[in-house]
This record gives sequence, structure tokens and C-alpha cells, in this order.
Amino acid sequence: MAKLIWLCLNFVLLRSSVEAVFEDQVGKFDWRQQYVGKVRFSHFDTHVQSSKKVLLATENNVFAALNTRTGDLFWRHVDKAGPEGNIDALLQHGQDAVLVVGNGRLLRSWEINVGGLNWEIVLDSGSFQWACLVGQQDNVKHVAVLKKTVISLHYLSNGHQKWIENLPESETVDYQAVYSAGNGEVYALGVVPHSHIAIVVYSVEDGEIIKQISVEAPWLSNIQASCVVIGPGMLTCVDPATVSLYMLDLHTESQMTQIPLQSLGLEVAPGFHPVLVSTQPNPTRQPLSEFFLQLGPEHYLLLQLKNGQIVTLRDFKPAMLVSFATTGEKTVAAVMSPKNKTACSINLFNAETGRRLLDTTVIFNLDPNGGKPEKLYVQAFLKKDDSVGYRVMVQTEDHTLTFLQQPGRVMWTREEALSDVVTMEMVDLPLTGTQAELEGEFGKKADGLMSMVLKRLSSQLILLQAWISHLWKLFYDARKPRSQVKNDVTIENLSRDEFNLQKMMVMVTASGKLFGIDSKTGSILWRHYLDNVPSNAAFKLMVQRTTAHFPHPPQCTLLIKDKDTGLATLHVFNPIFGKKSHITPPALPQPILQSLMLPLMDQDYAKVLLLVDDQYKVSAFPSTKNVLQQLQEMASSIFFYLVDSSQGRLSGYRLRTDLSTELIWEVVIPTEVQRIVSVKGKRPNEHVHSQGRVMGDRSVLYKYLNPNLLAVVTESTDLHQERSFIGILLIDGVTGRIIHEAVQRKARGPVHVVHSENWVVYEYWSTKSRRNEFSVIELYEGMELYNSTVFSSLDRPHAPQVLQQSYIFPSSISTLEATLTEKGITSRHLLIGLPSGGILSLPKMFLDPRRPEIISEQSREENLIPYAPELPIRTEWFINYNQTISRVRGIYTAPSGLESTCLVVAYGLDIYQTRVYPSKQFDVLKDDYDYMLISSVLFALFFATMISKRLAEVKLLNRAWR
Repeated sequence: MAKLIWLCLNFVLLRSSVEAVFEDQVGKFDWRQQYVGKVRFSHFDTHVQSSKKVLLATENNVFAALNTRTGDLFWRHVDKAGPEGNIDALLQHGQDAVLVVGNGRLLRSWEINVGGLNWEIVLDSGSFQWACLVGQQDNVKHVAVLKKTVISLHYLSNGHQKWIENLPESETVDYQAVYSAGNGEVYALGVVPHSHIAIVVYSVEDGEIIKQISVEAPWLSNIQASCVVIGPGMLTCVDPATVSLYMLDLHTESQMTQIPLQSLGLEVAPGFHPVLVSTQPNPTRQPLSEFFLQLGPEHYLLLQLKNGQIVTLRDFKPAMLVSFATTGEKTVAAVMSPKNKTACSINLFNAETGRRLLDTTVIFNLDPNGGKPEKLYVQAFLKKDDSVGYRVMVQTEDHTLTFLQQPGRVMWTREEALSDVVTMEMVDLPLTGTQAELEGEFGKKADGLMSMVLKRLSSQLILLQAWISHLWKLFYDARKPRSQVKNDVTIENLSRDEFNLQKMMVMVTASGKLFGIDSKTGSILWRHYLDNVPSNAAFKLMVQRTTAHFPHPPQCTLLIKDKDTGLATLHVFNPIFGKKSHITPPALPQPILQSLMLPLMDQDYAKVLLLVDDQYKVSAFPSTKNVLQQLQEMASSIFFYLVDSSQGRLSGYRLRTDLSTELIWEVVIPTEVQRIVSVKGKRPNEHVHSQGRVMGDRSVLYKYLNPNLLAVVTESTDLHQERSFIGILLIDGVTGRIIHEAVQRKARGPVHVVHSENWVVYEYWSTKSRRNEFSVIELYEGMELYNSTVFSSLDRPHAPQVLQQSYIFPSSISTLEATLTEKGITSRHLLIGLPSGGILSLPKMFLDPRRPEIISEQSREENLIPYAPELPIRTEWFINYNQTISRVRGIYTAPSGLESTCLVVAYGLDIYQTRVYPSKQFDVLKDDYDYMLISSVLFALFFATMISKRLAEVKLLNRAWR
């Protein structure tokens, strides 16, 4: 029995090892980049002088620690997406970091060294307002949490609630801030807008109300935006209407003191709302008496409260950003000022005197392809001579984090805009100089035979020279240590590889920043930030000209559309170098409803982009005379559709010869019953290799390959689980004919759809069975093909045969896409992004509606898998093995030069690139192929043939002499 158990264990271990990725293959054809997103809160770990951590809480609901030396992640925690995982506050003391999450729903404490969770508690319901650490007798033992109606105090060591109290008059008073200075009291500050300030003082020990006062403040509406606490509990507010500072001593006074800024010799920039910046380095002590007052976009003053009077320590103009930092008992103020158009200077100043510290200048060079500085974070430390040194982390408008140290050396840069990629394309790399020369040899007409011979000789000489230089580089690098051999990829040495596996990934982010990334290494080759992009913009990236048309440069066009107004702009650029094109795009004064890429080309081989505005007028880009002439000639064969989901209307239009539009069909879906969720067409670069499927009896079942077919997904407006449903309509985009309609009752979204060849696969949630399900629809013409040469939507007398089947999937999914190859010969796989971070490659054969329940001889001939309602998830189907991809939002697939290989990019919070082989690598020799053996066999056969030939000749000669 023991031997049997041992054999079973060995079998399990052996099986698991077979399903794993070989160690030497990890990172060979794939890479992953992890991001955290736009920073909301940041704290440097200062409890140890030699600490190398900076804590970040981001708008992507991520809490992470970065290495300040390299910018790499020490650890990262990704919370739930949306408001439920929103990080409201970050407090740090020693080795503990306290987070308030989900609008005050959770209070968490993390150990910052390893990122472990110390404790987590659920707070009482209520809208979160403020949180602060509460110290007493030089020890921080509590954290106070303020909500709309209650205030609670919790132990910092275990999170247990010490006391909770209802806020008085919370129906009328809007409590917005909480403050403590280590004197055993906690202050809750509230406001009745344009009436008065309410101050409630609680005892730290038992939560009893010590004092409650009300102070008239008819000019105040928001404490968080207008007020700070400075010095010995002095509430200081700024009022832009009266251009004055108002001060209130929280301990003694019951009336605010007005100090007009004009009396201090200060003037606010027109239309600017003044801002106050203060700091409280130690929760057990009072805040600093020094604070910043911002009077304009680039105007700050360092002020000090001294003997009840406001004193100006220093005037900073121009100044872009300011920040306080503390190390030991010293507090400094960092000020970033513009130096010139391309650089900024950061200087340190003594916070108590305003005197500039010597030798503390850091130069921050502005990226011409980036945004302006937005936030400044300072890490101060004491040097051996007791002077203050510092490092700075700058966040710019394009969400880039740059870490600098004196005198301005950039230690690392993180492009956090890549955590929010919205669309992307892959572009083939250009040819090398020698490849372009060969292309030119065949592309130009020679004058004669001699000229062609000379061209061929010169091309061969160039190839020989390139080959010799390559061999010399290999020999030169082989003599160096491996660590000194640099294979950095730059724009200058980018060129297409033999099998077109290396491409340029053009990514567009939500912040309006464009990136060009090498698909082989993940290196960022170029970046470009677009100014004045609306926060709610929609992007559409189109490749108008590829690198195939040498010497014309490749060209991409980005359509940027404001979702509110519909107004759009075009950005035309070179996808290889990232440079803006010299071609001026047309102005778009009217809102754009639809954009489509036509197969027409201008004289420079750029595809024509057709734009339809809200007046149903059509404009073309480029709009040359040649293009307009082609449009007039082909107008009768150009059709497009418009979707109005708010009205439930799907409309089809045709282009007239005068470039006006004509409505030819319309499908209206009643919005009170269901709404349009998505409309999915086929990818224009998709190729279909086989027109039919060979049956078990050797007959052919022909596919219904309609390139104009649209898959329209609808969802019921009634969300009740008994009445909810998912609908799918297959509509011909040219005629408006409904080819097929299917309804999944007792189902709801989100719905993920893939539309390819003659099939549609969609996934939804079954409310009846409480599980995720896949449905597949396949369309066939039958055993006879109506027209084997050209497909026309206007000439289809017979409806296609429809096969449909549903399957159970044991997991929810985040996104769905199908593999794509150059010729379409390779089997198709579905790439499924899971919430767990895995990317599953599911063979399409498992989603075949013809899978039989009972196996027959013909089904065996077709290699059909017997029907099983539940789809399996096998570990060897995960293409990213242990490389988790957080919050996968999209998967992009592109063909390579090898028919067996499909390039895959998954993007979300992270970016992952790899290759998949749906039908294995049938066109590539394996890495462990024994070249020496086959070469030896070939040489042996060659010599054996020569020897045998000689022996045969001798034998024939001897026979002739007999």
C-alpha cells in the first residue's frame, strides 16, 4: 500500500512538472511590467535613516512600496476597483501604515517592511471625512476617524475601537476635519455653510465632550479647501471674497480675527483662489508655525505666526510647487521654480527663518514630450556633518514619477500612465538599409541588362559588408564579460527581424500620453504627451500607412473625441519615431458620430479615413483630388452604420456620389425593454483560410463568411433575476437584414463578445443557475456554396444555417479576444483574461456547437470532442504561468511572419507581452534541434555517395576488361 501511495505521489509530481514552464523559457519570449497608477498619497519611510522605501497610495486603489534607489516594487497590494476599494487616507507612523478604504468602510494597518497586514476592522456606516493620528506624551497610540455623523478612536496596535461618539447637530453641521496636538484632546471641526464654524473637543481617554463652541463665519463653506491648523492650535482660513486671512485660537478664543492680505502687502492674482499649505511633522506635538500661502499659479509666500502676528519670511515668485519635509528636529521647505523653458530648479529653505540652505539645488529637466510638474514629494535626511540633504520625487501631469538626487541626477523614472492603456496597435518595424536597397532593386525599372547586373553586384557587396560587420561584432562581444555586453534597443537600430516577431507597440493612455514600446524587450522607445485632452475623452487609433511602402514613412492617426460634446481632433504621427507628421489634419468643427478606414489609398499609399459628423456630412482625410475622385467612383459600394444607444437605434447609410449620405435601413430597439450594450464587427485584417469544414462522410459544410455582419448585444433594463435577459442580433451592415436573433433568459451582463470568421462567442452571467456561461453561434451556407468568388450582401437569397450551443465556465472573466495569424491556417484559440490575473488560452474546438452528445463514426472522423456542459480550465492553458496581470482590461492580438505564432499583449494595471502557438510550432525547428547530428549525417551520406560512386565505376571498368 505504501508503495502504491508513493507511486501515485510520483505521478502527481511528474504531471505537475510537465504542465509547468521550463526555467530557461521564463522571460525568453515574454515580459511583464507592473505599475501602480497616479499617486494620490505618498510618504517616505523615515523611521530608519537608511530606509529605501517610499509608500504610495494611488487613484487605481493600489497601495505599494517602491525602492527609492531603483524604482522597483518592494511589494504591492491591489484593492477592489471602483469606490469600494478607493483609498481615502494614508497615515504613517514608524513601521505601520494606516489606510482608510472604501469611503470609510474599512480601516487597515500594514507592516511596511514586508507589506503584511497587521489588522483590519470594519467601521460603522457613514461618509468618510477625515482621519489623523492621535499622540499623547510623545507616543502615538491611536487613530481618529471622522465621519458625517460620528467620530471614533481606535488603537494603533490592534485597531480595536476605544470609543465612538455621535457628533452633535450633525443634521445641520457638516463636519469636515479632525485635529489633535498630543494634549489629550481631539478636535472635530465642522461648518454650517455661510453661517458658522462648530468646534467640538473630545477627551482622548473616554470620548467625553470637553468643550463645544460655535464661531460666526458667514464667508466659509468648506474647511478642507480653505483652512489649516498652524502653531499652537491656530485655525487659519483664507477667504478669496474678502481677500483676507481669518484666525481662530482653538483653545481660548470664540471669535475669528480678520487679517486683510492688503495689510500684509500681499495681492492675490485675479480669479485665483488662495491656498494654504501647512505641516505637522509629529502627531504628538503642535503643527509648525510656518506655512505657505499661494497667491497665484506661480506665486507662494512662506509665512510665520509669531506672537499672534503674521510675518512674511520669504516671497517665492515664480514658484511652481512647494513642500515641507522633516528629518530629526529639522524641518525644511522645498520650492520648485522655473529656471528656463526646459528646466526647473529645486532649492531647500530653512522653514523657521526662510533662509536658503547652501548647496541644495537640484535641477529638474522638463521632458519636452511630457507634462508639467504637478506634485512634489521630498525625502530629507541628515548628513554626517549634521547638514540636511534631500531627494525629491516629482509627479507630472502625464502621471510620470521621476526620482532625483543632487545635483539633478535622475535615479529612476516610472511611466505610470501605462497603468491605464485604453487602446493600442502593433506596427511592423521598418526595413534595414540593406533590405531597403534590395527592395529598391526590384521596385525600380532598370535601364538595361548591364545596369541590373551592377545593381545586383552592389546589393550583394552591401550584404557581404553587413555580414562581415555582424561577425566582427559577435567576435568582439565574445571576448567581453557577459555583463559588459550591451544589447540595448534604440530607435536607431530598430529593424524588422527575419520572421517579423519584433514590432512596435503604439499605446494610448487615458491621460493623453502616447508610447512606442519595443514588443521584444518592453523598452519605451518614444513617448509623447498631448496637451488639453479632455478627462472623459474617447480614443480611436488607426494605422493609415504601414512600413511596407518605402520610402514613405508609416503613419498613424489618433481620433480624440470628447464624450460630452462629441467634438473631436486628429493627431497624425509616425508610429516608429513618435514624431508628429508634417501633414496637417483637417479641423473638425462639428461633433463626430462615426469614423471608418476605407481600403482606398491616395497617391502616397495612405488609407483614407472617412469621418461622419452630426449633420451626416462626410469628410475624408487625406482629401486630395485623387481621393475624392476614387470616393465618387466607389460611393455606391461604401456603406456604414451609426449606433445611438440612448435611443436604441441602429441605422445604416450609403455614400452618394456627391459625398452626401442616404439612410437605407434602420433597426429600432425599444429602450424601455432593453438597451444596446455593444456592437461588434469583424477585424479588417483577419484572414480566413478555409471556406468550409470537411464532414465525416467527406462532404463539405460551407461557412457563411459575411464580412459585413454585425453582432449587436442587448441587455434588459429590468434587472430582476426572473425577468432579466441577454439578447444578440446578427445584422447585415449593408442591408439591415437580421440574420439571426437569440435570447438568453434569466441572464445579465457584463457581456463579452468575440466575432470572427463564421462564429460569434459571448459570455454572460446566468441569474437562474448563478454561474458564468458561454454561448457560441456558428453560421453555415450548407452543402453548396452560393458564390465561391465574391460575397455580396445584396445577393443572398437563402438564410444561413445557424448552430448554437451553450457551455458552463467555472470562472468570471475580465476580457475576451481571439488569436490572429497571418494566413488564418492555424487553429483559433480564445484568450480569456480572468480576474485572478491569469490569461487562459482556450481552444475554439471546445466551443464547437457541433460537439455530439453521442459519439458516432463520422464525429470520430471529424475529431469532434464529445459534448460536456462544463468547460475545463487546465493549468497548461495559462500563457502567463505565474506572471499575474492585475485588472486585465484588454487583450490585443497581432499576426507575425510565422503562421504558427500569434503575438499577444494583455494590458490593465500591468502590461504583459508573449507569443502563443495555437497549433504548436509546426513551421519552426525546436530550440534543442540537433544540428550537429543532422550535419554529420548529411556529410556522411555525401562522402558515402562519392565513395560508392567511385567503387561502382571501378567495378564497371573491371567487368569491361574481363
